[in-house]
Amino acid sequence: MSNPQKKATSLTRKPRRGSALSHRLTRLRSPGDSGYGQGVREEAEAPARNIALDCGWGRLLFTQTFDRYADLLEALREEALDARDIAFHVRDPHVLLAQAPLEIFLDPSHTFRLDLSTYRAGGRRPRGVTIRRLASETDAAGINAVYASCGMIQVREDFFAGERDNRPVTYFVAQDDATGQIIGTVTGIDHQRLFDDPERGASLWCLAVHPQARQPGIGEGLVRTLAEHYQARGIAYVDLSVLHDNEKAIGLYEKLGFRRVPLFAVKRKNAINEKFFAQPVEGYQSLNPYARLIVDEALRRGIHVEVTDAEGGFFRLIHGGRTIHCRESLSDLTSSVAMSICDDKAVTRRFAEATGLSVPQQLSADASADEKRAFLEAHGKLVVKPARGEQGRGISVGISTMDALDAAIRQARQVSDRVLLEACFEGEDLRLVVIDYKLVAAAVRRPPRVVGDGRSPIRKLIEQQSRRRAAATGGESRIPVDAETKRCLAEQQLDLEMILEEGREITVRKAANLHTGGTIHDVTATVHPDLVDAACRVAKAIKIPVVGIDFMVRDPAEPDYVFIEANERPGLANHEPQPTAEAFVDLLFPGSRYPVVR
Repeated sequence: MSNPQKKATSLTRKPRRGSALSHRLTRLRSPGDSGYGQGVREEAEAPARNIALDCGWGRLLFTQTFDRYADLLEALREEALDARDIAFHVRDPHVLLAQAPLEIFLDPSHTFRLDLSTYRAGGRRPRGVTIRRLASETDAAGINAVYASCGMIQVREDFFAGERDNRPVTYFVAQDDATGQIIGTVTGIDHQRLFDDPERGASLWCLAVHPQARQPGIGEGLVRTLAEHYQARGIAYVDLSVLHDNEKAIGLYEKLGFRRVPLFAVKRKNAINEKFFAQPVEGYQSLNPYARLIVDEALRRGIHVEVTDAEGGFFRLIHGGRTIHCRESLSDLTSSVAMSICDDKAVTRRFAEATGLSVPQQLSADASADEKRAFLEAHGKLVVKPARGEQGRGISVGISTMDALDAAIRQARQVSDRVLLEACFEGEDLRLVVIDYKLVAAAVRRPPRVVGDGRSPIRKLIEQQSRRRAAATGGESRIPVDAETKRCLAEQQLDLEMILEEGREITVRKAANLHTGGTIHDVTATVHPDLVDAACRVAKAIKIPVVGIDFMVRDPAEPDYVFIEANERPGLANHEPQPTAEAFVDLLFPGSRYPVVR
């Protein structure tokens, strides 16, 4: 990748040899300038001009430091490949856009400002979470993981190593006290340190909270921490840019005292930004996240998209004389025979067993009461599931009594007339996404859990967590309060009206399906090769080019497993940061592949 800062010099002080400041904090020089770009600015010199700050995902161009829009446009044209540069604090966007209407566009975002002279510190802080400054490479990797989970551009690998001494830039992270995982982050830019801002301002960027974080209030805690950090340093205000339709974020900012100001952001027309300036695809907004992820990837490659039934997730892709109809990750390339094999869990199991995979013992729920009792006694715990169905509907896990078995069978029959009983394998639910008979992503799926606050009944905790899961997944993930939920609680001597003590974490359903509130944790880098081989073998046996293979495992890094099922329409949006959509579109249109950039 070319270095977008090839004309750069340090802005704030004379750097140490090899300092990150010498290339991260930059001033772009254009042909008509004089007096700049000739070395490091001393303290007595005039404020630096033409400021562009490399943030790892792109550059922030502070428009108030540019004397001419021509210079700002020249700087925007030096945007690096796969980066997103932002010209911020534009006061007259109509004037700037008129100079290059085919190259740039007005970002559909509002600018909000928090006046720190009237801001009152305090407010709610999230329980079970520590908010602190970035301190290590592990923290940096955690920030990128949060960015990936939120669909944001990740920071390049070499960036954070040099940023800890970058005084104008401050990174805060939110760390889960129980797991040590980074679950939120925010970035602050001190304009006074960066370019001697006479207004003594600062700005907030990249506020992100992992969609699977359990604790409420993380975003508010990060914003308050940054605001109080700058308030203590005499900063006058904090600005931020937020998409006009991000109602949840805008609600938070207004609650904290941010108010809109007439400043704007301008960006280049590139593939990353295409959805903001190109003619929208009719029906796009009604697509679910699984279809939208693929459509976005197709549009980035210049593939024509027609939404044929938004509610059902159907769309048609057209490129180079080739047309393929899809329903999310199910396409014309999957045969009806392969689909019917996956649709019937008993048939899928027989294919897997014939391929040499380890499969659980199984019994039809139509067997006699004595046969079912003997099957239960032999295995101790059972899984009850509809022979046909998806998204975890009707599945009960860990059934250990005949009464519970009969109830679970009745529940499963609401989804399918045929119901299967399987030996319960204790462990974790592993999903392997196989595309073109190669592993693209592997993730452990864990059942929904809630954390007590010492005040709220379990029912309220479930409702709160369900709302967070729905918001994080575009409404795809919710925790049902049904017989399965009540049974899971009863096994722990709990019920919906009990108040859970502060800090205690419990499982509220045993099935780990995303659609019933489960969470997904990427293990692609550590999954055992034997598991990958088994998943690819069964995909080839079914002759299905795109499939999600589910195993139960004790540890994804170990070879032991039991085959559970094959999903002919795996949700590709669940596996960030793995390139599932890219691999899917590569399969459909090999000629549209991006060139590899080293």
